[in-house]
Amino acid sequence: MNDAHEQTLWYRQLAAVIAQHAVLKSLGTMLFIAVFFGAYFFLLKNPASAVTVMPLTWADRLIGFEPRAMALYVSLWVYVSLPPALLATPQALFAYARAMAGTCMIGLVIFYLWPTAVPVADIDWALYPGVDFLKTLDAGGNAFPSLHVATAVFSGVWLQGLLRRFDAPRWTRWLNGLWCVGIVYSTLATRQHVAVDVAAGLLLGALAAAWSLRHLLPLKSRPIKPAAL
Repeated sequence: MNDAHEQTLWYRQLAAVIAQHAVLKSLGTMLFIAVFFGAYFFLLKNPASAVTVMPLTWADRLIGFEPRAMALYVSLWVYVSLPPALLATPQALFAYARAMAGTCMIGLVIFYLWPTAVPVADIDWALYPGVDFLKTLDAGGNAFPSLHVATAVFSGVWLQGLLRRFDAPRWTRWLNGLWCVGIVYSTLATRQHVAVDVAAGLLLGALAAAWSLRHLLPLKSRPIKPAAL
């Protein structure tokens, strides 16, 4: 098989892996998100101590409110489902789930020990129904670190590694990077987080992803068969 033909097979390899253990992947992802939200909203509504309001910085003043960023914000829940979809074995799925759970647990422990919230914005949310609905559900608490950012970065780093393993073309990795950056931007543009929260989320997600990717999915320069993932 020549190199040109091998490069045309990357999308077939992706499709084959996505189809493997599809029920486990879909149910597992939904269960994971449900358990996370249960813990998240419990801490949000029952802070263990006084809530600290996070400070605004020049970066927050630089990035203006943009209600259209709401679509990017909610796209996280599609984005985080992509890395597990590209894993082929139950062992790899459970290892990935443990790594993601550990990342979320660090954030939840910080939320418990140090409850935080974003400053109240001088915006009439009723003028923006989509963002208003988000504010009704998540009133800007559990701010530091931003787990929205941490899980996006964690997923983005893993996706980069997996796309390389499949020898996917460079444009797919650029698209992945832009999507991840868009989600990070949306946390500021929707006023769900301030820059300090985002910076902490970036650090948490990047460190957790780098460690777990190195130990759970060592990268090689050559493409591998999906069954080996």
